[in-house]
Amino acid sequence: MTKTNNLTYLIHHLASVLTKQSDQLLKEQLGIGFSQYRILMALEWNPRIQQSVIASNLGQTEASISRQIKLLKNKGLLTSKIDHTNKRRHISVPTPMGMQVTEAANQVLKQGFTKDFEAIGESKTAKLSQSLELLHDQICAGNRAGACNHSINL
Repeated sequence: MTKTNNLTYLIHHLASVLTKQSDQLLKEQLGIGFSQYRILMALEWNPRIQQSVIASNLGQTEASISRQIKLLKNKGLLTSKIDHTNKRRHISVPTPMGMQVTEAANQVLKQGFTKDFEAIGESKTAKLSQSLELLHDQICAGNRAGACNHSINL
């Protein structure tokens, strides 16, 4: 196995573990799952984004996104309205409480993993962040499958 394959595996593995741990933290502290958090973040980046685009960007089905959006609406974190330019299109918008929960989730995740990042040191964490931002910009450029077409400002 080449180093590139090992690196790809390691990134996937860490993403999977971080997702599980993030889901647990968010459910325990805020009552939302990581999937719901990701939808709130997508709507924060682009409030008029279509569910199909959210699904594509997050690697989920439209049915899954629709289900999560219904759960977020029931919790009072989102509202939906019909787009006046296209009656078949629904626009989901975070409520003020939804925006507060999104910010709180950012803090929960930051605090939840602080010790892990402190373990590798400040300079390595900064270099890792820079490297991941560059890798994100490269992988999400153009019309590649799953490309999110937005910059990450960490």
